[in-house]
Amino acid sequence: MLSYHTCPLAVLGGKDTGGMNVYVRELTRQLGRQGVHVDVFTRSQDVHVPHVVHDLGYGNRVVHVPAGPEIPLPKQNLAEHLDEFVNGILDFSRRKGEGYHLIHSHYWMSGIAGRALKEIWNVPMAHMFHTLGLMKNRIAGDGEREGDYRIRGEREVVRAADKVIAATPAELAQLQWLYEVRTDHVRIVPPGVDTTHFYPIPKDEAREFINAQDKGKILLFVGRIEPLKGIESLIRALNILRQRGVLERHNICLAIIGGDAAAEEAALGREMTRLQSLREELGLQDLVTFLGKKGQDVLPYYYSASDVVVVPSHYESFGMVALEAMACGTPVVASQVGGLAFLIQDGVTGFHVPDQDVPALADRLALLLDEPETRATMGANAAELAQGYTWRLIAEQIVGLYQEILAERPARKTLSNRA
Repeated sequence: MLSYHTCPLAVLGGKDTGGMNVYVRELTRQLGRQGVHVDVFTRSQDVHVPHVVHDLGYGNRVVHVPAGPEIPLPKQNLAEHLDEFVNGILDFSRRKGEGYHLIHSHYWMSGIAGRALKEIWNVPMAHMFHTLGLMKNRIAGDGEREGDYRIRGEREVVRAADKVIAATPAELAQLQWLYEVRTDHVRIVPPGVDTTHFYPIPKDEAREFINAQDKGKILLFVGRIEPLKGIESLIRALNILRQRGVLERHNICLAIIGGDAAAEEAALGREMTRLQSLREELGLQDLVTFLGKKGQDVLPYYYSASDVVVVPSHYESFGMVALEAMACGTPVVASQVGGLAFLIQDGVTGFHVPDQDVPALADRLALLLDEPETRATMGANAAELAQGYTWRLIAEQIVGLYQEILAERPARKTLSNRA
């Protein structure tokens, strides 16, 4: 398993940590439960972290490979160290006497590394992009566009992979339309959710845990603090709710999880600084709280304590935050984009709203805030739907795909039974 630019064990909510980290971590764990042994290779970003850890259990390892300086680097600089990453994996394999039946790479840079390893080891490769550069560029603002180097890399990975895994039919359509990928070259397998960890916690217990017993209605956002996530639309929707008098009927708090809210002003990211300035400009200081990063261990409490989880993204290949919230029995209001349009059942488990339509977002939030019976019904529906996305079911589909790939292109005999 290749996750070059970000470690699956990293705390979520940082600049480069999110759904992909959860995907690699949880899929690896479940594959271990099903008897598939996995080594996850990622770039070492901290000289003080052991290079090999067994945090995922079942004999599976996370291997931090030195490639360039062992510090976090901007994504645009990471491609320069891919050859070192590949050589580090080859050295580890030789030293341990390990061989592999199959490569599963994540994000385009891992796919470039996977292509090199595939040729050297003569084994097949499955690849999942998680986000597509051409899709991001369609909605990116100035200074946020992905460079041509990424687009070229993604096209190379499409050609190198034996199968591309898409999260939803929307991503399949994007691959067909923008990258001219054949339908039979892609398999749709959605991400999953750990329903033994994300499940409905009684609201009073969840609120006591997060010290929010005195709060009225809680709206929750969880994710990276970047323009693509649409947090500005959410803050402006809250301002509309105030103008319409909804805030007079309800004591409302918007909690934003992600980023480093406690950093010195000079160290705050540009988007965090901009959003905090918008909060001040609109006079919402008492209603909008930036909580910073939170670990997966506490997120079920925040989801369960909230009345509505909001995912106002301009682009999401899937939307794992929405799925986690649904598993906790909380309705979701989300932009009708990408995977969110398939995951959220409009009017059943939550609501869709047109991307960047702030009044429509405010309308749906007001409806849910005003109608406790609707919130309860949608929350129950959401928790039931999430049961169809357990990691056990998703891993079974992935193992089936692995077997299909291996049958189509038999791998050479290897030194071990590691995937």
